[in-house]
Amino acid sequence: MKQRLESLAAAGVKQLPKASRRGGRSAASGPTSTALPPAASGVDADTDRIRSLRILNQQVADCTQCVELAATRTHTVFGVGPPDARICFFGEAPGADEDASGEPFVGRAGELLTKIIEACKLRREDVYILNVLKCRPPGNRPPLPGEVANCRRFFEQQLEIIAPEYICCLGTSASHALLGTAEPIGELRKRWFAHGSAKVICTYHPSYLLQNPAAKRDVWDDMKVMMSDMGVEL
Repeated sequence: MKQRLESLAAAGVKQLPKASRRGGRSAASGPTSTALPPAASGVDADTDRIRSLRILNQQVADCTQCVELAATRTHTVFGVGPPDARICFFGEAPGADEDASGEPFVGRAGELLTKIIEACKLRREDVYILNVLKCRPPGNRPPLPGEVANCRRFFEQQLEIIAPEYICCLGTSASHALLGTAEPIGELRKRWFAHGSAKVICTYHPSYLLQNPAAKRDVWDDMKVMMSDMGVEL
């Protein structure tokens, strides 16, 4: 164990993940968390994921393919969550708050996403959160096709490393980027898709809900579909 820890330190790994559902790690507890059925993995696999995500994160930080975005960003926004998360929430792009902090979904939309996650009897720490773009588009405009193409290898590799069982696409841009479709988000809802081995469900982006509160009911219906498929009744 001592040798392994020394090797990890030499590789730049400063913190190991908390015990969780995979590989015998303890599930979330408390009234706002539901233990999900376990999935097989182990400490070595988690260590490999951490190392791979760390390397990819550095590649994102060094990226200047989108000249405009690289010139105006404060921080790149890679993603947060356990490296073996069973659920990934996949958003559009960083906003001003995210650009300032380097963490996805920390503004008003992020607060709403946290409430949605907690309503699903989970904690924010139980899921992985990432965006299509790793840099903030000026004026929070939607991602351009070329920008999505430049960032594709990053989010595809993230998802490959994490290997989630479920991906929840938040909004039109995320759904179109992941699924390669142009269908409206309203038509993508209530249907299952596949991305690799993951099941994919699409719903409205939290920022849309801030402008259209009535759509919260639709998002809640989508969350119930996803959680029911996982064996959790809401």
